Amino acid sequence: MAKKIPGLVKRGDCWHIDKVIKGRRICQSTGTSDLEEAQTFLARLMEENRQATVYGVRPKRTFREAATKYLLEAQKASLKDAALHLKILDAYIGDLALESVHMGTLQPFIQTRRQEGVKNRTINYGLQTVRHILNLAAMEWIDEYGLTWLASPPKIKLLQQLDARKPFPLSWEQQDRLFNELPDHLLRMALFKVNTGCREQEVCSLRWDWEEYIPELEASIFVIPALKVKNRLPRVVVLNSIARTVIEQSRGQHPEYVFTYKGHAVQTMNNSAWQKARKRIELPVRIHDLKHTFGRRLRAANVSFEDRQDLLGHKSSRITDHYSSAEVGNLIAAAEKVCVNELLKATK
Repeated sequence: MAKKIPGLVKRGDCWHIDKVIKGRRICQSTGTSDLEEAQTFLARLMEENRQATVYGVRPKRTFREAATKYLLEAQKASLKDAALHLKILDAYIGDLALESVHMGTLQPFIQTRRQEGVKNRTINYGLQTVRHILNLAAMEWIDEYGLTWLASPPKIKLLQQLDARKPFPLSWEQQDRLFNELPDHLLRMALFKVNTGCREQEVCSLRWDWEEYIPELEASIFVIPALKVKNRLPRVVVLNSIARTVIEQSRGQHPEYVFTYKGHAVQTMNNSAWQKARKRIELPVRIHDLKHTFGRRLRAANVSFEDRQDLLGHKSSRITDHYSSAEVGNLIAAAEKVCVNELLKATK
């Protein structure tokens, strides 16, 4: 049996490191119950420490370690989606050293996803997440030795999206057909979305404490915090008459969230009820198509490009959380142009 070297402590079935190396205390699991493996692990760790402090050689870190750090520290509206993509990617590149992650080692992931019938646009979401993590590792993440996690990021090239499905904006007749098939709570959310241009998660997470009343206009708006918005800018949501009707119907049903189902916040609009409804009317409409519908109707109503940008929440320097009542009044008038009184009858 191998003689245990100082710095290894067995806790349960696993050997743990508790050792001061070059003035820095290291406390971590070796991940093994075998003493020889644990000693090899500790020896490698000590050598990496020496290489980093004496020669400036970066310790080896896996993509899994980097992905974990990213998920723990990132603050973005789409973090849940990133986690799903990283879970799939882990089987292909999780064990690879950061410097070994590049377009070559990503090919098995790309090929398998294509064989599964996944669109290039969806595959690109995963590639974008990998690229973002590698950029952080090379330019922002500094370790205890004063070194970045990665010397330089590789070029991660996105796939051409020739297979992307085109937007499917709804006609008024198609909207009536679809909305008549939706349950009450989903109908209200869909009506709000198609009259404000909000993204799905902006609707699902909409809170009452984001509502602001503007006395000069005798109207309310919602200001969604930057952390909940895809482009990381505060999102001012103005309400036309249909959106206001939906808000008033929802008022008082829950102390925190605007849209709920059986007393709980709605996690997604793209649920089984939505899928069954669109199947019954035989329309390939997605949740995001409601946003496209709002944009198409604004354009058809001759709303200016700048106002369309603001109403759809696109990145713009014209309106942020610092707004004037005149600006908001102008946007409310623009949003009102897409209202059709007959739609109010669809509200339950």
